[in-house]
Amino acid sequence: MATDIGSVKEVTAGDCTDCYYLDTNMYDTEEYGAAYILDDDRPAVIETGLGTNHELILEALDELGIDCDDLAAIVVTHIHLDHAGGAGFLAEACPNADVYVPAPGAGLLVDPTRLVEGTKNAVGDQWEFYVDPKPIPEDRIVEIEDGDRISLGEHDLRVHGAPGHAFHQVVFEDPANSAVFVGDAAGIWIPETETMTETSPPSDFNLEECLEDVETLKSIDPDVLLYTHFGPRAVGDDAAEALDEYATVLSEWVEAVETKRAELEDDEAVMEYFAETTDKAEIWGERKARAEAIMNTRGVLGYLDHRD
Repeated sequence: MATDIGSVKEVTAGDCTDCYYLDTNMYDTEEYGAAYILDDDRPAVIETGLGTNHELILEALDELGIDCDDLAAIVVTHIHLDHAGGAGFLAEACPNADVYVPAPGAGLLVDPTRLVEGTKNAVGDQWEFYVDPKPIPEDRIVEIEDGDRISLGEHDLRVHGAPGHAFHQVVFEDPANSAVFVGDAAGIWIPETETMTETSPPSDFNLEECLEDVETLKSIDPDVLLYTHFGPRAVGDDAAEALDEYATVLSEWVEAVETKRAELEDDEAVMEYFAETTDKAEIWGERKARAEAIMNTRGVLGYLDHRD
């Protein structure tokens, strides 16, 4: 069932409490991009979207009775702009919030010039859905790394490194909810079909490290996976099975691209092949489905070049 754009939903998966999410209508696509709010002694926003629709997050805070001056934490799993693009806008609107950013990417949110250039190269004509990110003052940023903990009150966010999708990615364990904010470490969850699909964008995708990230998530053994793309998923006692399934999906995806490259011997033809054969058009619309397929194919091709 489609989510109302911007409407605040309580996370009821598992035994979660104090956790809410909203659909930010990322890429003008329903059920693709989520932002989360933990309503605790120190309220937090986890993941901030492209920035284009950051007002929806501010409206969600208002709906939950959280004043902008009271927001304590703006938290991103990594600096890709579909996760961190709204952080600067939220920081400006919420002057007392610290912005928690994985240390390897923090500087690129202080001066996002190179980040914007890289994003434009990665997403192509999808850039029209973005907005230039607002630089974040350095004194507002708290750099985080594996092993750190963000205390919010009843809930702590425990930081686990997860660099396979991007060298600057972490995931956040919320032990009180037996949940993990997975960023892109567990792929993309499609609620409509209850299936997982790959995410392998350029230029940092690394299959072996992604599979190690899956093992990290399995070691946490959460009851709930909180996907940025998209939404909460209760896995209960089957977390390992669900995560192993994603490892299989991702491995088979890389193998499919490698096989098609050997067959066609032309990378542009390989990308067009997967754009033409994507099965996501009925879910995300043809334009987004094609763009996603091309971007993920490019990421795998770059990984194969680096590996070889």
